[in-house]
Formats: sequence, structure tokens, C-alpha cells
Amino acid sequence: MKFIKQFSIKNFIMLFIAGVINSVGVTMFLQPVRLYDSGISGTAMLLSQVTPDWMSLSVFLIVLNIPIFLFGAKKQGWVFTVYALFVVAIYSLSAWVITDVLPVDVTSFSPLARDDLFLCAVFGGFISGVGSGLAIRYGGAMDGIEVLSVIFAKRLSMSVGTFVMIYNVILYVICGIVLKSWILPLYSIVTYVVALKVIDYIVEGFDRSKSAMIITTKHDEMCRALSEEFGNGITFFDAKGYYSDKERTIIYFVLNRFQIGQMKNIVHSIDENAFISISEVADVFGSSLKSDK
Repeated sequence: MKFIKQFSIKNFIMLFIAGVINSVGVTMFLQPVRLYDSGISGTAMLLSQVTPDWMSLSVFLIVLNIPIFLFGAKKQGWVFTVYALFVVAIYSLSAWVITDVLPVDVTSFSPLARDDLFLCAVFGGFISGVGSGLAIRYGGAMDGIEVLSVIFAKRLSMSVGTFVMIYNVILYVICGIVLKSWILPLYSIVTYVVALKVIDYIVEGFDRSKSAMIITTKHDEMCRALSEEFGNGITFFDAKGYYSDKERTIIYFVLNRFQIGQMKNIVHSIDENAFISISEVADVFGSSLKSDK
């Protein structure tokens, strides 16, 4: 019972939507013109094209992904694994419905972009990226390559991103060799880049917050002015300059990109020698960041 309580109905609904969206991008834009998705999804697309007709994309998505997710269950946890298996199952089922059930011809060209490779690459990558991003945001994953990267990247002394990139480069090279043409693999790289950027925006947000770190000797006045202007919670802590050997205070708070200019004006009007460092923040959690005004 405790295990079941870890799951969310909302997550399952969003994962269902993610699987359907991803299948639309792949089956209606990429697969008809023989462009390739990244990771295991791209591998399944290639295999489905060089094997008998009954070995469809849907079959390979299940055959390739499920063992990988089960293999990584101990590393990733069973909640993630169940979510991932669910979204892959929806992706596979939706792909089968679109290609074999619905009265839509996706055998030789895209129903929406026809045979325009650039449009298919961009919109296929965008739509599948939305699906993959939603899957990650709501606790699952659309592709087993992400699990493999977590398991093996550290053992191979590389980052997760590098592992995924190397896998995809190898996949596209194999596609070029099998097809005896490099045009489609090169367009597939466009798909991969578009999808990657969309996933980042979906997972981390379109309007990312900024964090400001200010080093000053006038923290009382500065904190008061920043709090009155923005209504943000502010954290500060003592520090000491290495070269000057003088006491300093580091002020840390989160704001949005439209507030940066005003923040700089306030800081430098109080302490023209203050040091300001601004970083991008993907997600912000916690109710204490804003004061009740």
C-alpha cells in the first residue's frame, strides 16, 4: 500500500498525453520520410525498416525498452521504472493505432509536411521533444538510452550527456551506412537538436529564474532595499576576501530576468564596489521565496 501511494494519478495522465504526443511526432513526421529519432526510439525505427513488416516500430519499442528499464530498476527505483514502462507502452500503442488503425497514410510521406525533409525534421523533433520532455517532467522517461547512460556513463568516465551523444552519433552513422546515403541521417541530427532544446524548455521551464549572488559590505541597507523592491526572501551569510582579508557579506536571492536591470541599479546605488554574479536557475521550489505583501 505504501508503494502504491508513491504514484500520482496526475503523473499517469500526463505520461499518457506524453506518449501520445511523442507517437504523433515520430509516426506522422519522421518515420514516413525515413528520418530517425534519437536513442532507442531511433534504433527501433531503423530496425523496423530493415526487418519483416510484422516487426513494426511498436514491437521494437517494447522489445528494446522494457528490458533496459527493468535492468535499471535497482539504480533508478521502481517508481521511475513503472512510470517509464507505462509511457513507453502508451507510445508503442499510440504508434500502432496511428500506423495500422487510423485512416491515415503514413507509409511514404508525412500527412502534414508531405516529403519536405526540413519541415519533417523540425516539426518531428519539436513534437517528439514535447512528449519526451513531459515524460521526464512527470517522473518517467520515453527512452531507455537515458537509463543506460546513468548506469554506464560513470564507468566509462564520461558524462551522461556525452554518453547519449556518442550513442546517437553511432546510430546515425549506422543509418547512413544502411541507407547508403547521408542526407537522411544529417536531417536526423536536426531532429535531435530540435528535440533536445524542446526537452530542456519543457523540463526546466520557458522563463527560467535567475539567482543573484552579491558580495558587499553594506548588506543591511541592500537587503532592505531589495526586499522592498521585489518582495523576495533573501539569504545572506558572512564571508572574507582572500586578497583584502576584509569581512564581506554574500547576499543570495532569486529573481526573474526582467528584474535584473533594476537589481543592478539598486545594488550599485548603495555599494558601487559590490560584486554581482548572476546564474540561471532551472526550477525554484519553496514558499519562502516570496514575502506576503
